[in-house]
Amino acid sequence: MKVKNILVSQPVPVDLEKSPYADIIRKYNVNIEFRKFFKIEGVSAREFRDEKVYINEHTAVIFNSKHAVDHFFRIAKEVRIDVPETMKYFCMSESIAFYLQKYVQFRKRKIFHADQDISQLLDLIKKHKTEKYLIPCSNTYNPELTALLDSAKMEYKTAVLYRTVPDELRNEVDPSKFDMMVFFSPQGIKSLFFNWPEFSQGEKIIGTFGTTTTTAAIEVGLVVNIPAPTASAPSMAMAIDQYLAKNCKK
Repeated sequence: MKVKNILVSQPVPVDLEKSPYADIIRKYNVNIEFRKFFKIEGVSAREFRDEKVYINEHTAVIFNSKHAVDHFFRIAKEVRIDVPETMKYFCMSESIAFYLQKYVQFRKRKIFHADQDISQLLDLIKKHKTEKYLIPCSNTYNPELTALLDSAKMEYKTAVLYRTVPDELRNEVDPSKFDMMVFFSPQGIKSLFFNWPEFSQGEKIIGTFGTTTTTAAIEVGLVVNIPAPTASAPSMAMAIDQYLAKNCKK
């Protein structure tokens, strides 16, 4: 099957021409369209109060996304809580740590970060065993981190501060025109069937990034043709490139 049109369920890269997707477009003469399949909605101050989680009872916060950062400080402002100067921050990546500068002065706070490695993040947390941790998260958070914290007997609470909900795509996207569809989260798979309940894969190529996304796709009956990351393709773009290269040879 010749691949001509690809749908990537993410926003358009900030600089598409310098992204690996631009190389794929030129190299294989394909059309790639970008469209995020879900949106983020913050919980209200009242909903947060109903969770009975109190920010000032915690001494450290764990961030696994920039959305978590935004909604943590949003909700603190809405419930009129001054985040203590002594609060420590543990971030899943360096980019999230730098993003914190939008809300706090980087040098005056105690900020720690891993390199997109959850076990590395846990090692950092273990060095601060006496802290009381708060994890701002979505309604669909990955329980892997909390399972690791439980195994390490760390004191923590989760607080759902935002939700990922399917976006309305029926009038904007036509799945039938694409030969390949690429997903990056279970929420993307959920949104696919929310918008098109009768979706049938047929000969369409499905790509998934991450084990949870792959599992979600398989559970709804999809055949995953391009799983990533792999040893030879640590990124989704590389996995697509390798698939198209093999396809061209055939």
